[in-house]
Amino acid sequence: MFRCSARCCEDDTATMQQVQRCIERCHAPLAQAQAIVTAELEHFQDRLSRCTLHCNDKARDALEAGGSETRVRGQLDACLAACGDDHLRLVPAMAKKMKDSLAAIPQ
Repeated sequence: MFRCSARCCEDDTATMQQVQRCIERCHAPLAQAQAIVTAELEHFQDRLSRCTLHCNDKARDALEAGGSETRVRGQLDACLAACGDDHLRLVPAMAKKMKDSLAAIPQ
């Protein structure tokens, strides 16, 4: 991207607008890459948040049903640990998907 942008600036015959458009074209692949990574990480974080919210809801329901705080805390901890474990298993597939998507960006 930086080399491409530098080449845009080396064109003595280009107008300022042409140089600016050229630099924007050079930056486009990076912007696409950032969007891909950001979207994938947001999706992952949303899924993890939903899982933890589900655990919190289950714990609240158990407390309201008369469960002891100690027992409910243990169940909450186990549920949250399961969320973490489940989502850790998703990381390799997520990384592969991002890698494949990034490789498909035209340079």
